[in-house]
Amino acid sequence: MMMNKKRPPVVFLPCVRVSVVVFLVLVCFKPILGDQKLRFGRDGEFKILQVADMHYADGKITPCEDVLPTQVAGCSDLNTTAFVNRMILAEKPDLIVFTGDNIFGFDATDAAKSLNAAFAPAIASNIPWVAVLGNHDQESTLSREGVMKHIVTLKNTLSQFNPPEAHIIDGFGNYNLEIGGVEGSSFKNKSVLNLYFLDSGDYSTVPAIGGYGWIKPSQQLWFERTSAKLRREYMSKPAAQKAPAPGLAYFHIPLPEFASFDSSNFTGVKQEGISSASVNSGFFTTMVAAGDVKAVFTGHDHINDFCGQLTGIQLCYAGGFGYHAYGKAGWERRARVVVASLEKLEKGGWGAVKSIKTWKRLDDAHLTAVDGQVLWSKSSSGRFLLYDICHSLAQRPLHGQQLGHVNMLSMSVLDKSAKVRTLPMDWSHFGMSSSPRLQKLKADG
Repeated sequence: MMMNKKRPPVVFLPCVRVSVVVFLVLVCFKPILGDQKLRFGRDGEFKILQVADMHYADGKITPCEDVLPTQVAGCSDLNTTAFVNRMILAEKPDLIVFTGDNIFGFDATDAAKSLNAAFAPAIASNIPWVAVLGNHDQESTLSREGVMKHIVTLKNTLSQFNPPEAHIIDGFGNYNLEIGGVEGSSFKNKSVLNLYFLDSGDYSTVPAIGGYGWIKPSQQLWFERTSAKLRREYMSKPAAQKAPAPGLAYFHIPLPEFASFDSSNFTGVKQEGISSASVNSGFFTTMVAAGDVKAVFTGHDHINDFCGQLTGIQLCYAGGFGYHAYGKAGWERRARVVVASLEKLEKGGWGAVKSIKTWKRLDDAHLTAVDGQVLWSKSSSGRFLLYDICHSLAQRPLHGQQLGHVNMLSMSVLDKSAKVRTLPMDWSHFGMSSSPRLQKLKADG
């Protein structure tokens, strides 16, 4: 989305710099099999890096937008590339998710080349990655359909053009991924975490309705059927479970329900309006009825980066990532990290998902982590054990050193009354034993 907000009123680097075409094809267009099984690691975790709104165009000749005067000289799309690389090295994710406006079509001379360059760090990392479309990806030399057809040919992507079982479905890039349990565990043949990716459209195609696109009934029907199938399989033998596996949904344009929050009930910041469609398609209600989706992740509004819970679902922005996208000078570009953790069984194996945590990293000198919170927990006590996330972050090596720059990390505590309170914590090294407040949280359980 662009900062000069033409918003409707709401009613309710090349991939590889080589000249040999054959080599380029081998390096960039060797997709891994679409049925590759993703699963939790031996440490019982699965980590997702979300990259929203890169707005990539023509590489080093494309200038940055909304940066400090001292940053203007030499700033270009290559700053975006460098940030992706930094995040991959620091977090070592199991999956990278690009949530739309991957390129800024109006300024991209050749859509295919811009897409190759935008995704180049993910391709080079050999980490599985996926993408959905935003409202600007199709504004260059490829149609919306053409952009998605190009993406699915790229190396290491698990992106899909559309679900093969859906003969009629709106949009391009609707699909799901199943994350299996740890190899050798009783959950090895179960999908313990389900990821849904949807095309939220670009702009309304209905003459009487202006503004942005929305998730259509055909897409919602596919989601309902897919969710029902996954719930049925998870709750059936062998290792039948009493409740569905948690799900996460990723798409570009936020739902109207993102406007339900104010500063008292979200974690992060809201610095601009919610640019959803001008009609409510009912997809939020569809997800609530399905009962498995615990969090939704979007982009589109670059200087919003909050998470807020509504009717049991966390609605989260990632915050703007790309340097050619509009932003706010002095407010660092950022990325969102999500980690799902499995419960440890009494006999020593790994079970179902215990918790889903998130934080953001800023593109500053230290890749500062901010706004850590638990999005969902299986805990029956009604209180999230927040010291987990502190321990996770503190143990993450950053370029060979322990992370030492997590300032004013805001931890959200959800108690039995479903009220959210924020605990600002100013620790230099997450010294768990030296923080009385953290020890009290741990003791309270």
